[in-house]
Amino acid sequence: MNSHCNPLDLLLSRLQGVRQHGERHVACCPAHQDKSPSLSLSRGQGGRVLVHCHAGCETRDVLAAVGLELKDLFPDNLSREQRQQYRREQLEKERYFERLIVESGNGALAKGTELSGEDVARMALAQERIERLDRQLARPAEPEPPMVEPERPCWGVYEGWVRNEKGARLKPGVYWHGYRRTKEDEEAELSDDSERPLRDGWIATPVFVVARTLNSDDGTEGRLLRLVTHGGDREWTMPMETLGGSGEEIRRALFAMGAVIAPRQRGRFMEYLLDQPPRQTIATTCRPGWHESGVFVLPHRTIGGEGVRFQSSGRAPDLFRVRGELAQWQTLVAARCEGNPVLTLAVGCALAGPLLNLVKVNGGGVHLVGDSSKGKSLAQLIGASVWGDPGPAGFGASWCMTKNGLEIEAASRNDTLLSLDEIKRANPKDIQEMAYSLANGCGKGTMNREREGRAKLSWRLLTLSSGERSLSEHAALSGDPAHAGAELRMVDVNAGTRLHGAFDDVHGMDGAGFHRAMTGAVGEHYGHLGPAFVEKLTAGDDRAGLLEDFAKVRARFQSDSAQAGRVADRFAVIALAGEMAIAYGLLPWPVGTGLADSLLLYREWLDRVGSGNAEDRQILASIARFIERHGDSRFSSVHAAETDSRVTNRAGYWEDEPGRRLYLFNTSGLQEAAHGFGLARIVTALDTAGAIAKRDIEKGRTRNTKKYRTPGGGAPKGLYAIDPARLEMAGADDDKHTGT
Repeated sequence: MNSHCNPLDLLLSRLQGVRQHGERHVACCPAHQDKSPSLSLSRGQGGRVLVHCHAGCETRDVLAAVGLELKDLFPDNLSREQRQQYRREQLEKERYFERLIVESGNGALAKGTELSGEDVARMALAQERIERLDRQLARPAEPEPPMVEPERPCWGVYEGWVRNEKGARLKPGVYWHGYRRTKEDEEAELSDDSERPLRDGWIATPVFVVARTLNSDDGTEGRLLRLVTHGGDREWTMPMETLGGSGEEIRRALFAMGAVIAPRQRGRFMEYLLDQPPRQTIATTCRPGWHESGVFVLPHRTIGGEGVRFQSSGRAPDLFRVRGELAQWQTLVAARCEGNPVLTLAVGCALAGPLLNLVKVNGGGVHLVGDSSKGKSLAQLIGASVWGDPGPAGFGASWCMTKNGLEIEAASRNDTLLSLDEIKRANPKDIQEMAYSLANGCGKGTMNREREGRAKLSWRLLTLSSGERSLSEHAALSGDPAHAGAELRMVDVNAGTRLHGAFDDVHGMDGAGFHRAMTGAVGEHYGHLGPAFVEKLTAGDDRAGLLEDFAKVRARFQSDSAQAGRVADRFAVIALAGEMAIAYGLLPWPVGTGLADSLLLYREWLDRVGSGNAEDRQILASIARFIERHGDSRFSSVHAAETDSRVTNRAGYWEDEPGRRLYLFNTSGLQEAAHGFGLARIVTALDTAGAIAKRDIEKGRTRNTKKYRTPGGGAPKGLYAIDPARLEMAGADDDKHTGT
């Protein structure tokens, strides 16, 4: 054995009076006049040498007396050849010991001695260790780390092991390369050629400052950091404003991503970040989706180009997670969506997000209505799986949130899909305002401490909602009237009374089995289709002809009003997204499936709500329901001799004519009947529907009221003569429920 490959042997070779007692050695201490051995030496963990003088001498003095330093007690400070020899000897010692155990057991068996279960297990363990040690001994020697010669004092950051000018090994990380201050430095100035002790202070695991970042959203600066961790490389865009404080926010974010910073070097680590001069500048954005440069930005990748990164705080949940394989999702999920318009609609909604801005279509939503356990939530899981983990802790979301929370959820899914489950969990007073906000794509304005307006959150996406009640029915629980505009921005789709609840074709399974199979598949494979769709879109440069393609698809969706046209736009862009994915080979459906299913659902919606203006239909239906509820209690004959004292809170009178009864509303009664609309708007709707049966003409001008002498005398009063027969159609249309 080479006596200098082992730190203990190296030290023993320089001592006098060495004697061995088992694993321990004693010798005469060279630091004092030792007549009998008082120096104890042994090998500690990892091969380091343990030294103790029973006379009280310092270890440093003992080593100095024989020309050694503290570093010579550790194997890592030996030469490369010595380390390799030391490692091999240690492995051979371990193997020799394990072989003794195996040979001892085999010898006992040869003599006919029966071994206990514990002995047999120990022999098996020894054999496993021998095989492992043989593999380690067969490995080639590790290469020598490269040498670095930093221009001290300076910073250094290394991904792997390196050696400094003296050959000392430095583990991966961020370093401050300087000199150790000695007693001689304090007493006199050293000459330029004097050798000063080196100091390499480890500060943190490798953190590289890659580039200067400029946020496209608000113009703020940052630094793009690349972290080398045990889990792999990570990137994080650090806002420069976080350096304004103690730096705790930065360190928390880095620790969460796997970085390690020495406790006593935290201040120096912040100095390191500030001192690094970035060599390039890149753009960042806090919103996923299309960037002004034309690339599509996601938290972990940029599609269609380089030079743009996603910037986050590092604490936000990772919505765009990926699992499984696209091919498995296509086979187990997409193929089974064929024949199910509600499911193909969900996939189309998810893929339509990136197309909205390109084809100039406003955002909005689709609300799946049906009884519980009919398959609505499965459709949402499928839609969410296009972009990420469909679970509630991932890309999926719930209506159970505040208006501010909804803005954050929408902005974090910009240009993709917002899936909101169970509308009954939303506050009925807020639901219509939330629907408007989602469609308009802009959050509420707020003020900062300087009384300046903060930047509003914004987004552009489609919303896929579900619930047992329609949006208008849920809003009615608060006592507020439903707004037709909100219903148009979140259109109802029948997902409860199809052949199998929300499904039309369960592909040879029963409804429950189909639901279980699809739910399991989307839980194992997700997050692939959306990015793949954008890759095809950007790689093929299909954006130039999208407007023309959209116009062709839109022409198939007939509409007779601007309001129906807005809904037709939404179904058309969903159909276009589905057909494009089929053409790209991403969806295993026959050509035309996306268009046919979207047309079917659009026509179902159009048949339910009817044609014409939605606000007009809502006003007429409200008046019809008011007459149905209060026609006998708040009205009486206008030709009666005396006032009917039984009528309280009078809304008007009625007048019988051959074949019909007209209801003569006073102004307050008419406004109450169509609560939420102004009088002029109500009259316009009645006039358009031809529901005003009688009018006065005064001085060549046609009025909207007819003057009547009411019971009890007095001057004639102008009343609105309404024919309820003209309201029945609107009332019947409004009472239809998409889920029952």
